[in-house]
Amino acid sequence: MFATHERILTAIDVGTNSIHMVVVKIQPNLPAFTIIGREKNTVRLGERCQQTGYLTEEAMTRAIAALQRCQEISKSLNSEQIIAVATSAVREAPNGREFLARVEAEIGLWINLISGVEEARRIYLGVLSGIEFNSQPHIVIDIGGGSTELILGDGHEPRTLSSTKVGAVRLTNEFVTTDPISSGEFQALQAYIRGMLERPVEELQAHLRPGERPRLVGTSGTIETLATLHAREQLGVVPDPLQGYSFSVQDLRELVQRFRRLSYADRLKLPGLNDRRAEIILAGALVLQEAMSLLNLESIVICERSLREGVIVDWMLTHGLIEDHLRYQSSVRQRSVLKTAQKYHVNFPYSERVAQFALSLFDQTQGVLHHWGEEERELLWAAAILHNSGHFISHSAHHKHSYYLIRNGELLGYTETEIETIANLARYHRRSAPKKKHENYRNLTSKHHRQVVDQLSALLRLAVALDRRQIGAIAAVSCRVAEAEKVCHLALHPAQAGDECALELWSLGDKKASFEEQFGLKLMATLEPAIAKA
Repeated sequence: MFATHERILTAIDVGTNSIHMVVVKIQPNLPAFTIIGREKNTVRLGERCQQTGYLTEEAMTRAIAALQRCQEISKSLNSEQIIAVATSAVREAPNGREFLARVEAEIGLWINLISGVEEARRIYLGVLSGIEFNSQPHIVIDIGGGSTELILGDGHEPRTLSSTKVGAVRLTNEFVTTDPISSGEFQALQAYIRGMLERPVEELQAHLRPGERPRLVGTSGTIETLATLHAREQLGVVPDPLQGYSFSVQDLRELVQRFRRLSYADRLKLPGLNDRRAEIILAGALVLQEAMSLLNLESIVICERSLREGVIVDWMLTHGLIEDHLRYQSSVRQRSVLKTAQKYHVNFPYSERVAQFALSLFDQTQGVLHHWGEEERELLWAAAILHNSGHFISHSAHHKHSYYLIRNGELLGYTETEIETIANLARYHRRSAPKKKHENYRNLTSKHHRQVVDQLSALLRLAVALDRRQIGAIAAVSCRVAEAEKVCHLALHPAQAGDECALELWSLGDKKASFEEQFGLKLMATLEPAIAKA
């Protein structure tokens, strides 16, 4: 029966202003999903301590209470899994990771931290699930509490993805002290927004082809609120759903001019504006006005799907429930890793051999020495490809440089925790084993990911040793674990008959300490006959 294949899934977006949840029923054979539950809580995580930038105790308490409610609703709707992501407020706060660890400890919810560019990619996926692009160029704008994402795409792979630190909460906190806003503050706010948006808009426009006239699509709270106000005044009623509702840049300019003249108390009287939204609506509306002005676009259409729906689509892609028309997730990851390798002039034939050895060792020891799955295997592959990228900076301490380049390289398709794991795996391909005193290792806030790094970096070290001369001297490696003797036997098959592979054997002896410590086995390597060529 079809019904038995339906799956219920929950996505939560922990934003700067609000926590949004959507619960969906997935019909895999379509593939599509239907929204069966929503929840929104305005918790204002972005109201950080002005001196330190830390998330405040009050904001964290509000957020945890809201997340607990989301969990309860999700459970009541029989959801099999919650996928939660956090964005700019948590990303930028010095205690952001501590907050995520606290959420996990107190209510058992694991939240993925994602980069601004990754956030933009998932917003694009969300919009694609709600609007038919018909291979025509669309610009998607999402104005959040802490950042604004701009995306250009035509239904296929996005042409540009950007995330800029202009958000309604951030700007209100930093620029607005008068009520109503003074002319000086308004002008300063407008000039700042315009200056911040100029570069991402120029980059986006550079990817438009001659004669293309893109359509502008707006998502999320600020833009939906503006659409609601506009509809109520123009039509006397708010369409439900708002999906597809449109208004002009001229109408928007008139709204902005009204907002700037109104006090907070007066804005509160506007139907559809709650206390939280009334505080930040002017800054949010001004971001949209300046973006539309720079883009030279006359109107905007609303899409009610955004990041949280994009999280669902991303999960469906990852789990093979959507065909390649949206670009299969693993290919997004793979292309991003290879592009980064190219950027840092990685010796690709060598890196690919190391990756093959690492995956071969992973596969041969799976279920025997470890129980990691496909996700961890994929992280090991990425780390193996990029482990030597640090040579781009310097040979000296290049493993540390690799960590830095991977960590800050905006790999697409991965969460921040996954990028942190890849970077740590690459960091520990040589020299010291992972230690708690290392800052990079401490950045892994979950025990799960620290164990991944502990065990898989030990395999990566062996893989690096197997191509010590970087000439492909070893054609293949066979691994056999003798549990009774507590020995792991590695049989090396040289590519050339007569090659004693002395340097590879020596390197294995040098690199094996981490492996032996992690798995409680003695490593013994032997040279077997060369593989006969067909």
